[in-house]
Amino acid sequence: MNIGNVAEKSGLPAKTIRYYEDIGLIKPDRDFNGYRAFADTDLHKLRFLGRARSLGFSIEECRALMALYEDQSRASSDVKRIARQQLEKINIKLRELLEMQNTLTELVDACAGDHRPDCPILRGLAGN
Repeated sequence: MNIGNVAEKSGLPAKTIRYYEDIGLIKPDRDFNGYRAFADTDLHKLRFLGRARSLGFSIEECRALMALYEDQSRASSDVKRIARQQLEKINIKLRELLEMQNTLTELVDACAGDHRPDCPILRGLAGN
């Protein structure tokens, strides 16, 4: 498969695929003319990476997960540790987003939204 085919089948942009190759996450073969020749295993890895990235794993975490995926003697506890760390990051982010939502809701509710210049939202953003 060429990069266009693998991009379409993996759902990843060609630019992302080239980047993953540049940083060593995938290593497609090269045809005699120098073009990338992706195998089914490359497509599988790209789908794996795309899914992992969609769950918020960093590039380095993806690298670790890919290494564990390819290691048949891996301990599932190693995989779970990485996933648990990511889950905690997501939980922290959710708490932060909820705090943001609550603060912004309070500011919006406090604002009359009329023709007067007084605005609790602007005061709140200014820290007054």
